[in-house]
Amino acid sequence: MTYSTLISVPELQSLIGSGAPLMVFDCSFDLTQPTAGAQQFAQAHIPGAVYADLNQDLSAKHGAPGAGGTLTAQEADMPASGGRHPLPSRERFSVWLSSVGLTNDMQAVVYDRQGANYCGRLWWMLKWAGHDAVAVLDGGLQAWQAAGGAVNSGEEPAHFQSNFELGAPLRQLATASDVLARLHQPGQTVIDARAGARFRGEVEPLDPVAGHIPGALNRPFVDNIGADGRFKPAAVLRAEFDALLAGRDPATVVHQCGSGVSAVPNLLAMEVAGLGETALFAGSWSEWCADPARPVEKGQA
Repeated sequence: MTYSTLISVPELQSLIGSGAPLMVFDCSFDLTQPTAGAQQFAQAHIPGAVYADLNQDLSAKHGAPGAGGTLTAQEADMPASGGRHPLPSRERFSVWLSSVGLTNDMQAVVYDRQGANYCGRLWWMLKWAGHDAVAVLDGGLQAWQAAGGAVNSGEEPAHFQSNFELGAPLRQLATASDVLARLHQPGQTVIDARAGARFRGEVEPLDPVAGHIPGALNRPFVDNIGADGRFKPAAVLRAEFDALLAGRDPATVVHQCGSGVSAVPNLLAMEVAGLGETALFAGSWSEWCADPARPVEKGQA
């Protein structure tokens, strides 16, 4: 069985027990302390997990040549988006996937300790690379430990390098130009995953300009998670998104946040809710506000 949105702890335990081709990724991270995620991984992680660092592995690194000469420096440095966490090219991402040993026949499972804020990035990137068999561990490491799941500390043995082959993108990447061209058009509905105060432009701790994309709707990504640390039931998510969209076509939705990371829980929640696949503006607010020619709105939409 392939898991493509969420996977529960019992389902993951069963999958591990079956011996099916599987790779588990720990994506724990902290924006304010970039080394904290790796430290958390070293303290405790699901046995056999591979650590995926948001800055080092899941974002473009300017000025670094391709691994093992597979990519030229120029090719490796062409990010697929702008913003504070620019997406690496699909080709560079595939080089990293190959370096950690992921193969095209594997089920990938991603998790973190931060309410799916960071592991969603790898979930989306694998879809974008053409790999559908990827799921977020519902409840993260906390749910795994609460169920009595074993953990390891320290480093894990390295995997043999593989040859991960890119497939056609399974999710849509929207650019700043795309969003600008469709601004205020009925064919586009922008959903901003940042906290309400940042959306309204009352505070802006990370980017040089406060506010939001004109016409955007606000749904903080934390609203998808219930009191138990898991995604809310599909029916609840469906009702909440229906209320937010207020008759707008879900297929028109483009998700964004500050740098394209915390927007993914909204995108994933819409799929769990049965509302279909939607687009991601990965550059998000950090890319949008970098150009003073792009319009900015403040207050509640």
